[in-house]
Amino acid sequence: MAFHVSLVGRDDLSGEIYRQIRQAILDGRLRPGERLSATRELAAALTVARSTVAIAYETLVAEGFATSRAGAGTFVSHQLDTKRPASKVRRSTSRAIRVRDVWETISLPPFRRAARYDFRTGVPDASLFPHGIWRRAVAHALRSREMTAGFYEHPAGNQDLRAAIARHIGISRSVSGSPEDIIVTSGTQQALDIIARVLLAPGDVVAVERPGYLPPKKLFTALGARVAGVPVDSEGLVVEALPTDARVVYVTPSHQFPLGMAMSLSRRRALLAWAERHNAVIVEDDYDSEFRFGGRPLEPLQTLDTTGRVVYVGTFSKTLLPTLRLAFMVVPPALREATYKAKFVTDWHTATIAQSALARFIDEGAFARHIRKVSRVYSERHEMLTADIRSRFGDCLDLVPSSTGLHIAAYARTASLDDVDAITSRALDLGVAIQSFPLQGKPQAGIMLGYGAIETAQIAEGLRRLRSCFDERVSRRSKAA
Repeated sequence: MAFHVSLVGRDDLSGEIYRQIRQAILDGRLRPGERLSATRELAAALTVARSTVAIAYETLVAEGFATSRAGAGTFVSHQLDTKRPASKVRRSTSRAIRVRDVWETISLPPFRRAARYDFRTGVPDASLFPHGIWRRAVAHALRSREMTAGFYEHPAGNQDLRAAIARHIGISRSVSGSPEDIIVTSGTQQALDIIARVLLAPGDVVAVERPGYLPPKKLFTALGARVAGVPVDSEGLVVEALPTDARVVYVTPSHQFPLGMAMSLSRRRALLAWAERHNAVIVEDDYDSEFRFGGRPLEPLQTLDTTGRVVYVGTFSKTLLPTLRLAFMVVPPALREATYKAKFVTDWHTATIAQSALARFIDEGAFARHIRKVSRVYSERHEMLTADIRSRFGDCLDLVPSSTGLHIAAYARTASLDDVDAITSRALDLGVAIQSFPLQGKPQAGIMLGYGAIETAQIAEGLRRLRSCFDERVSRRSKAA
């Protein structure tokens, strides 16, 4: 790789080449063993005499920063400690760069945290993904005229994909919308970001479920909105508790996160009527309702909506892979142009090749076949997990009934949030990954158990280890008392 050296306005050319390469070595930009450009090549690039570069290289070799091998070239020394000196590190100050305080309150989740018994939520089974079919779809996309032409895409996304999504959700979820109403996004979080940009001004109120999904709450807060938590019960969001000045209501009605219940039909109708009375918009996050293992499906809020109050958000992260970063939203016609423009100024459009491949994947029936296949696997895991929780943990956990999605939740009967956090930490030491959450206004906490990432054969052993963590915590508390 050619190394950039700037000699503009410099007099000591050999010395400047030496100093810039030495600093690059100390910074770690040039790594041990890396080959430096040949003296002839670097001299030509810098329009200097070859001897000028040779003198700089000789100085680097003499001081131990580089080694020279006849016939091979000049290389960064393997014997050198290339850690940057502390005095050279550029530090930002509050006077130079001011960062909004809100970012200090936002923590990143753990990424790629390995666990042998992985009960984390929202993670599908990558081993079930049809990699061969997907590779063919990607190869076809790369050969298509649109890809070879190399044009930018419409901000709302690939037209074929938008049409395929409209057909799919119209059939599978009874969601009504034309391709023009659909905007393809890089994940659900971007869809929510676009909605917030279109609808919210700093200080506006956004109502969210409590307990609920934290990333949207952090997003709305970062954008300057005031976030109000609204309690949920066995029927979903308590509409009567909504703040009257809420501009947006964010809900997960098909599979409430984290508890797992579905919002009742009467509650859905009440929420739609409330939004009409208060001139508010409802954001319906339908993140994993493709997987349903019992009961009759309820109509989405978007389907019941007759006044254009609902923005419907769906994702392919749970049905396919999170690494694809593909999601979509269905917006009312009144918001269409504004969301197009917000998407444009955000990132212009989502990656085109993946969009084209997904359009073919859906149109050829591969997506529907994949959903049917993984649903059978997830159904078996759901049944096994719920049965084991009831039989093994009945004395310490109350299971929340749920027949949808990729996770279940349970209330701790007596364990506090500190207890559950300690159990979660100890479980991870034993190779078991679970997630906990607080219960507003209650001393107890809850846990979530996903069954997308764990193999069916590992569920029993994972739960056995988790049970030992509960027993160990109870034993410690008894001794302390």
